[in-house]
Amino acid sequence: MKDTITTADGKQVKLEPPKPAPEIPEKGFVNDETGYQAPAVDGEKVQIQVSPDSDRLQLLEPFAAWDGKDYKSLPVLLKAFGKCTTDHISAAGPWLKYRGHIDKISDNMFIGAVNSFNNKVGEGIDVLDKQYKSYPQVARHYKAEKLGWVVVGDQNYGEGSSREHAAMSPRYLGCKAVIVRSFARIHETNLKKQGVLALTFAHSDDYDKIHETDRISLVGLDKLAPGKTVEAIIEHADGKSDKISLKHTMTEEQIDWFKAGSALNMIKKKREAKLAGSRG
Repeated sequence: MKDTITTADGKQVKLEPPKPAPEIPEKGFVNDETGYQAPAVDGEKVQIQVSPDSDRLQLLEPFAAWDGKDYKSLPVLLKAFGKCTTDHISAAGPWLKYRGHIDKISDNMFIGAVNSFNNKVGEGIDVLDKQYKSYPQVARHYKAEKLGWVVVGDQNYGEGSSREHAAMSPRYLGCKAVIVRSFARIHETNLKKQGVLALTFAHSDDYDKIHETDRISLVGLDKLAPGKTVEAIIEHADGKSDKISLKHTMTEEQIDWFKAGSALNMIKKKREAKLAGSRG
């Protein structure tokens, strides 16, 4: 307002004071919504094109609905030792660029988890060929053989960020159930939304009964109901077995998610029923 500034060549200049902006633009406000594109009248006919060579984007296929049968003789992919956060389950960092590609990002599944049987990080035994491999490699082998699997965890399993891929990747690679001493609440719900049974030991010490090459059967699933325990049979390699009880916190609606294969599947099913009713 008062002072001048000396330039490099010795001249004295004064800066123009800023002018207050008008409360209302002189030409008024823009009326058209530039950039807005109205949705298609019939969204069912819209085709989304994604390059098959992309490693950043992949169209998702719905997870399969429950077939109505008990889970029999499932191998234990991982028995986690101690803390197993969502970052241990689905690592972040450079992996986050693959968030839109479920197959690619699933290569990070459990790579930070500690194997309770040997304290190694990110690898376990493949019970089909008896080889130690990374958890994603073992899970992909089981998936190729159409063999589901379970995960066993300790206290507060899935604590940390609420990243969806910590539930989606295990589901995508064939996880049927996660059995733990206790869950972090958000991760437990995320597993339910993806159609994975989230179960806790009725007796915490039963965690110790599970061995590296055991198989686990979950029976009576057709009678799954809120507040009712699930029976598990732990089949040991020596032919012996243990029966244990598992608890869950599923509501009737969440049990419907499990039966439909995921919460999204259930939403689609209800929508299709509503549309069919309106046409009728």
